[in-house]
Amino acid sequence: MIALSDYLTVSAILFGISMAGIFINRKNMIILLMSIELMLLAVNINFVAFSHYLGDSAGQVFVFFILTVAAAEAAIGLAILVVLFRNRRTINVQDMDSLKG
Repeated sequence: MIALSDYLTVSAILFGISMAGIFINRKNMIILLMSIELMLLAVNINFVAFSHYLGDSAGQVFVFFILTVAAAEAAIGLAILVVLFRNRRTINVQDMDSLKG
């Protein structure tokens, strides 16, 4: 039997990897977007683990809504990146300063 602390440990490791991906690599927009999605996955693991531990299915239902929004966010984010790459020929974060108002 896998304990709740094992799930929380895996989730904390995933969250730490995603935070490291955000802070170490601040240049590539695709890696930043993937790190944000990995962070959301770590939160979803917490929801499912606590939902199973407490015997309530509300956390698992909430994860389905989060995954739906995350899929839409990833699709829109990648579409924006494709448009920016076509216009700028780069996905470097520092080269995106023309979006300032």
